[in-house]
Amino acid sequence: MDRVLEYLGHHPWLATATAVVAALIVVYELRARSESLVSVSPQELIRLMNQGVLLLDLRPQEEFAVGHLAGARQMSGEQILKAADALKKYKEKAIVVYDGTGALGPAAVRQLTEQGFTRAVTLRGGLAAWRADNLPLTRA
Repeated sequence: MDRVLEYLGHHPWLATATAVVAALIVVYELRARSESLVSVSPQELIRLMNQGVLLLDLRPQEEFAVGHLAGARQMSGEQILKAADALKKYKEKAIVVYDGTGALGPAAVRQLTEQGFTRAVTLRGGLAAWRADNLPLTRA
């Protein structure tokens, strides 16, 4: 222990940098774990689709018409903010929100959770992850 204290006394900048890097790693890992609790992979989504999950597509109507997940409903960000009224019968049911890349999904899930939806999650990687797995899309 004396040698560690001696080392820290001789190299304060290195010790500080090590502590900062360790703290950043911990924060990154905690954030990754919390996001994985509110997101599903394309394979997990297939299982949920077989159980009757509600799919909400956050992309613009033009992109939705080009191709979307079977049974998905297109909703804009503004509609998500008012989803409590439009989707009140789904408050206790599973809801999966997705967009093109997965960037907007977590914010939409937070909005839905604040409105009382207990089982809202996002598609990890968005529609890009779905396409990467060569899974089918439906056209409007």
